[in-house]
Amino acid sequence: MENQLKTIRWAARIIALAMLIFGLPFYFGYGNPLPFVNPDYSLWENVALAMIPIIFIGLLAGWKFEKIGGYLIVIPMVIGFLVGIITKANFSSNMLLPLIPGVLYLIAGYRRT
Repeated sequence: MENQLKTIRWAARIIALAMLIFGLPFYFGYGNPLPFVNPDYSLWENVALAMIPIIFIGLLAGWKFEKIGGYLIVIPMVIGFLVGIITKANFSSNMLLPLIPGVLYLIAGYRRT
């Protein structure tokens, strides 16, 4: 049981670290990463720009606080999915990737207690 928990925890951490290393340059390379500043951005783009920093914080926070990190990833993702569905935005499947460490963080957080 303890080995499984350790494996889940480290898998989430490694995936989160990889996502941070590859995701942060893309986020800052988007131009103006502040949401609701550029009037040319759609509602979906503004919501994505607002949720991505929260997801990045969740990826980092999960290293120490699994439950908090998991929720900081999963909740913005759900909100983003809902806004994407409502606005009929072209939702990219690579936006699903943060759910992997988010769910793993939640599993590790709830298995420990």
